[in-house]
Amino acid sequence: MELLPTVAAPGVGERADAAAEAACHLHDAVTAGGWSRTAAEDAAEAIETTAHALGGVHPRAELILAPVHMALAELRRHLELPPADPVIAAGVPQTPRTVGNPRRTRRQRPPVPATVPVPAAAPAPAGPPPSVSAPRTPPVRTTS
Repeated sequence: MELLPTVAAPGVGERADAAAEAACHLHDAVTAGGWSRTAAEDAAEAIETTAHALGGVHPRAELILAPVHMALAELRRHLELPPADPVIAAGVPQTPRTVGNPRRTRRQRPPVPATVPVPAAAPAPAGPPPSVSAPRTPPVRTTS
């Protein structure tokens, strides 16, 4: 079963090819020179926007790409860049607690719905109730 069609919407294939080509040229330029603050911010925005665009390629794509958005947000913090554009960042889903290493992730049990009947308490045993003694209060110390 093929998930993606052979032909993309008008302009999508060409723009994706141009983005891949531009990423290769960026890599070559950075290897030769280095980053500036503006260049790093622009590159992070390009990755965020591309990841956001890829979010519609599959029903679970946004969830799968959520770590990319989280990693870029962390990179922005370390580089002291402004946070992602709210329009882009608003589409990032929260990663559920159950994603990750199943040996280390603890699943929270869902709360029991209020409509579940609670079993009746066991009947009290026959006979007199056990004696209950009054709680002891500790003696009060006075200092002289």
